[in-house]
Amino acid sequence: MANPLLDPTSENDTNAASKWLVSAERTLETEIAGLSAVRAALKDGLGSPFQQTCELIQKSRGRVIITGIGKSGHIGTKIAASFASTGTPSFFVHASEASHGDLGMVTEHDVVLALSWSGETQELASIVNYSRRFKVPLVAITSRNDSTLGKAADIVLKLPSVAEACPHGLAPTSSALAQLAIGDALAVALLEGRGFTAQDFRVFHPGGRLGASLKSAKDIMHSGERMPLVPANAPMSEGIVLMTQRGFGVLGVVDELKQLIGIITDGDLRRHVSSNLLEKSAGEIMTPSPKTVSPDTLSASILELVNSLSITSVFVIEDGHPVGIVHLHDLLRIGAA
Repeated sequence: MANPLLDPTSENDTNAASKWLVSAERTLETEIAGLSAVRAALKDGLGSPFQQTCELIQKSRGRVIITGIGKSGHIGTKIAASFASTGTPSFFVHASEASHGDLGMVTEHDVVLALSWSGETQELASIVNYSRRFKVPLVAITSRNDSTLGKAADIVLKLPSVAEACPHGLAPTSSALAQLAIGDALAVALLEGRGFTAQDFRVFHPGGRLGASLKSAKDIMHSGERMPLVPANAPMSEGIVLMTQRGFGVLGVVDELKQLIGIITDGDLRRHVSSNLLEKSAGEIMTPSPKTVSPDTLSASILELVNSLSITSVFVIEDGHPVGIVHLHDLLRIGAA
């Protein structure tokens, strides 16, 4: 028997159920319109203070102190986390807690980024006044230049007025998303401005699948005697034994300069099955110009390569010479797959 809580058609309520989807679509359309307005504002008034903010933060010797309360506070915590994980030292200071000792977290070398859609949030008074007293640069993210926060700030990132998805126009929806979007835009612009690389990103994300995907080939490859390599003139009687012993399902073929010139896979062996297979040389059996990766190739890129080519192993090459081999099991072991 269908569960009436899970089956919207159980009581001829199909039309009523569709109202949820209509509401969802309306919400998304409203919020998309809000984001489009923010993008347009970057070309009409918002662009200059945005650039000034990026330059200010990049030159700062301290951290970005983000503050706010309510929904703006929640958005602020996410922006602070995005900044910190992309190379811009940052943390969130709760506006109410600021006046109870947390102002001690703010130094003259920092930049304060205050979020308030109305610009009249009373709880921001303590940290705003503190920034003015000790000449700590203050950037406001607000919808009103003429607000108390806007007038006090050194730089105002004035966001355009947007319609809330809430039918009553009360719950912060589109406005909160606009704040989040401009925060993300700042974080990414600063990331690019600092030349922050994937390897840098890995330093701040060592755990979980993300950390695993940011490991490089040199971190997980097998090297030295673990590599299944034979010279091109080696008989396949030796090659098959080595291929079996190493257990990678592949055999690398090198020339007299020890450069990788080909590989032999299980598929190559099947294609060359004959009575004299063991007498043939590795050079006769190999597939030339194999796909390889460099020591700095990220495990996420290696996973994409082995999946796209339906292979299980790939050699790691440096200046044409094989320095390691990575197997699909290595990617599984570190959690990248």
